[in-house]
Amino acid sequence: MTEETTGWGGGLWAAADLVTPMSIRVAATLRLADHIVAGTRTADALADAVHADRDALGRVLAHLVTAGVLVRTETGEFDLTSLGEHLRDDDPQRLRPWLDLEGAIGRADLCFVQLLHTVRTGEPAFAEQFGRPFWDDLAADPARAESFDEVMGARLVADADLVATAYPWGELGHVVDVGGGNASLLIALLRAHADLQGTVVDLPGPAARAIEAITAAGLGHRADARSGSFFDPLPAGAGGYVLSGVLHDWDDPHAARILERCAQAAAPTGRVLLVDDIDTSRGGIPDTEGDLRMLCYVNGRERTLEQLAELAAPTGLHLGETVTAGTRSIVEFRLHP
Repeated sequence: MTEETTGWGGGLWAAADLVTPMSIRVAATLRLADHIVAGTRTADALADAVHADRDALGRVLAHLVTAGVLVRTETGEFDLTSLGEHLRDDDPQRLRPWLDLEGAIGRADLCFVQLLHTVRTGEPAFAEQFGRPFWDDLAADPARAESFDEVMGARLVADADLVATAYPWGELGHVVDVGGGNASLLIALLRAHADLQGTVVDLPGPAARAIEAITAAGLGHRADARSGSFFDPLPAGAGGYVLSGVLHDWDDPHAARILERCAQAAAPTGRVLLVDDIDTSRGGIPDTEGDLRMLCYVNGRERTLEQLAELAAPTGLHLGETVTAGTRSIVEFRLHP
């Protein structure tokens, strides 16, 4: 245990402190770990490499040593600790893009300084911090929007093959990935099921990136992407409508509307499938950290299996099979019990 957690304030101060988290996020944004691994190891050399003020960066580096992210050698060079290794862009857990203050999620996390506003009013903190809703802010910056697609797509990488083989997707014939971003999930499904066809439906920017990804994967003959909103009518008649990481972005009325659009398009025999981090045990407790993120970003929420079933019931969707695929669950809804 470090001095920071045993000194004044103990563990509570360490948990509430903003200095260390922001220093780590600055390191992630400036890609300091990658520069260090590449051989740029002194404070002055790192400041030159990332175009930063030498004194200010040097003081951040010193605190990162205190925090156990870096070590400093006798010659004054910096190296990564095992903790600091996770800031590398090639780290398997892919944490750096989530912490990047210039990326979609790192920027969004800054809204937590307005959590008190959300608690007092029930309004999203993001708009209070940045002057416009999360989705409008994302649409206003193509680079940030692309970073959002990449981070969301990367979330599926570890479990994509498991998701693709844990459920009989091939029996559906054609799946529509509703809000499918850059087509990461759809591509995994198509690769695992040779006869399956697919469509991504998303806003113009993500849809364009989905077409690029589908083409690059050599799957253009079996898949396409269409520009559209999941609040509007969806392409009808597919065997399955997939929602991955979508419903928790919305409050209950909007989430119910998305499910209603899927149910309308799936009628009479199609299925609606949720692919997400859902605790499928009866009485399961939602991810509290994720729940607060959704609240502060977009006034959404994480939901239990029971809450999802209750939300879907008025649309005519009935809870069917649930399957675990790595850290994710595939929750099936059918139009007939």
